Amino acid sequence: MNRTGISGEVVIVTGAGQGIGAAVARAFAQEGAEVAAVDRNGDKAAETVDGLVAEGHRARAYRADVADPAAVTEVVTRVEAEQGPIAVLANVAGVLQVGTVQELTDAEWQRTFAVNTTGVFNVCREVSKHMISRRRGAIVTVGSNAAGVPRHSMAAYAASKAAATMFTKSLGLELAEHGIRCNIVAPGSTDTDMQRGMWTDGNGPERVIAGTPETYKAGIPLRKLATPEDVAHAVVFLASDEAGHITMHDLYVDGGATLRA
Repeated sequence: MNRTGISGEVVIVTGAGQGIGAAVARAFAQEGAEVAAVDRNGDKAAETVDGLVAEGHRARAYRADVADPAAVTEVVTRVEAEQGPIAVLANVAGVLQVGTVQELTDAEWQRTFAVNTTGVFNVCREVSKHMISRRRGAIVTVGSNAAGVPRHSMAAYAASKAAATMFTKSLGLELAEHGIRCNIVAPGSTDTDMQRGMWTDGNGPERVIAGTPETYKAGIPLRKLATPEDVAHAVVFLASDEAGHITMHDLYVDGGATLRA
């Protein structure tokens, strides 16, 4: 299905080097967007772009750590100069830190928030300055269903994603008068390297789908993990004109795992 309003537009995707970020970059490119693929790992961003260009899409790679405000200012300025006005921002860059509160170090806590929360702030602040002057644009932040449901040994991650979610909604309220929409996609367990890194053996998928009562985690009613593409399609929809009257919304893409109404 053609996503109206995306073809020909410049879309910046953070965390585009792998996983959900790479899938989001590909989904936008397939809809005709010109993608700016941003990642702290420049080589990974380049791999994503090489694949898109080989398929005939328009894309450029940029190296930047979203936790560094100076780097964010520089990369957004470059994208605007080299590719044109940014119409869509997809905040996908994120890190996962597991461990009980007592086990977490100061550095682990701070780094989790630096990327997952402050990184969203840094990029949104810079990109929205340009969008406001043009009175158009869409911002989608990839959060997590952990932002709305407590998770054992994931306090830092859940708290950082909850903060990013409320930040994005508050930003949406501020930007509404300028015609700019801000929404959140909240994935559940998704088949990525980040998810696999939490598994201790080959039975990881089965345990995630079934749930773990000992940690008060429900299973997945749809009986499958999400794919990165499942999440990417939701991001593209919320950025498109088809979602033109949707803002400050939090769309859960988790197969029903949170039993959320």
